[in-house]
Amino acid sequence: MQVDIKKPRIKCYTCMRPNSTCLCKHLNPFHTNTRFIILMHPKEYRKEKSGTGHITNLQLKNSEVIVGIDFTNNSRVNQILANKKNNAFLLYPGKDSFNISTRKSVEINYFMGNNPYIFILDGTWPCARKMLKLSTNLQQLKRVSFDNNIKSKFIIKQQPAALCLSTIESVYTVINLLNKGNLEKCDTKNFLLPFEKMIDHQLEYALNPNNKNDGVTANKEMITKNIYKKNTERNVIFEKEQL
Repeated sequence: MQVDIKKPRIKCYTCMRPNSTCLCKHLNPFHTNTRFIILMHPKEYRKEKSGTGHITNLQLKNSEVIVGIDFTNNSRVNQILANKKNNAFLLYPGKDSFNISTRKSVEINYFMGNNPYIFILDGTWPCARKMLKLSTNLQQLKRVSFDNNIKSKFIIKQQPAALCLSTIESVYTVINLLNKGNLEKCDTKNFLLPFEKMIDHQLEYALNPNNKNDGVTANKEMITKNIYKKNTERNVIFEKEQL
């Protein structure tokens, strides 16, 4: 009896995707004055092929990924916070957050100061809330936020609200706002390109009649995730898990 043994797909160990859908040729990494620290929940870390925190890290030369849930005693996080030369902030909405969408350049520069670090909670809303609740050091940080007027392109994922953004879209928005405030001078034209290509690959796979997909078959129309749960919180900015 002859048994067909499938050869394992060759994987790119930079973008962590199969070579056939490698995103590396679409990467255009650049340096930012602001250091973005991506605090990644372990569930997001395991999403090598679809987590946008990974792509964000690849697009920003001086960004970091730190994996965990409770960062209270995390040595790297505390090292950044202990350095008096650093100005650390948490990207998180709230009444007391500094909304960079509505501030003048001089206000943004004065608030952010020199050597700014922005911490980002990369996880679902429940995961992000838990990370913040447990991490007493992050609770003490000044918060920054923005007004989101664009609709997420992450159509293969269910979002709690129409204006919810993935991690990479949130960072993209922040950098553009900091550009306007003269805190950054980055060309973000192709920043979202690898993210958009990832979505294209996933849609192509889902609609391919030769692929056996759990959620979509050739006989089913691909429905984008445009039905949203009610969400009373303002401007959700983190990537959500598919429901």
